[in-house]
Amino acid sequence: MSQAPAFERLLKRDRIITLAGLVTLCALAWLYIVKGAGLGMSARQMTTLAFFPYQTAQHVMQGMPGMPMDASALLWTAWGFATWALMILMWWIMMIAMMTPSAAPTILLYARVHRAALARGQLRDEFAPTGAFAAGYLFVWFGFAAGAAALHWALERAGLVSTMMMGSRSRWLSGALLIAAGLYQISPLKNLCLAHCRAPASFLSRHWRPHALGALRLGARHGAYCVGCCWILMALLFVGGVMNVIWIAALTIMVLIEKVLPLGQWFGRGAGVAFAAWGVATLVVTP
Repeated sequence: MSQAPAFERLLKRDRIITLAGLVTLCALAWLYIVKGAGLGMSARQMTTLAFFPYQTAQHVMQGMPGMPMDASALLWTAWGFATWALMILMWWIMMIAMMTPSAAPTILLYARVHRAALARGQLRDEFAPTGAFAAGYLFVWFGFAAGAAALHWALERAGLVSTMMMGSRSRWLSGALLIAAGLYQISPLKNLCLAHCRAPASFLSRHWRPHALGALRLGARHGAYCVGCCWILMALLFVGGVMNVIWIAALTIMVLIEKVLPLGQWFGRGAGVAFAAWGVATLVVTP
């Protein structure tokens, strides 16, 4: 008899437990990024602020004071297994840092719905589903990270991305990514994905699946919509620098505004127009 009240108290606190877990996960991810993600340089050394960032990346190859050129050059001479693992991990943790704040409301809502179903006796799987639901996001973000690392390798191999600053060295690449981001922000596919992200209650009611496996699949499905909504924004990191903390923070805030605030979709469309204009300026104005 004593176990039931204890379990009920735990259910009442699950929102706090879930929120604390998400905050801790996000904080650790940001700490990993700020410390340099094991790349041999701190994020501060790889952070610059310029209207045309590719020009900064072009000058890095000439050397910058205080930057361990020899160590980094040795690291990126060839992508062996260790480098691939490091880069995939970097992109994955970056996705966790950038996407967790906007995914948190849906995860908390899932926990609340699950708790209510348990209280009404509609479900019996007590602990696993909320964690499994969150794990679904992590699996999808890992898949995106692997693809982003492969693209990173291809762009670096082609000489379009700096091995030091991890940002575009080509105005054509920068301009194309900015224009593509602008067009995608106002596209029907973007609106479709964003609609699912902005209406988690409707998504959960339509696609609910019981048990831990169902929760995992549900989380992965919603995580796929989140990636569909934001993948082009993550690609913009190649413009400003993959480890540029200012760009990472700005895009994180943008993703959060788009998905959570009442007029977020209009903010995203306005940002799309700005990205497209920025891309045109990059191609036309700069030498």
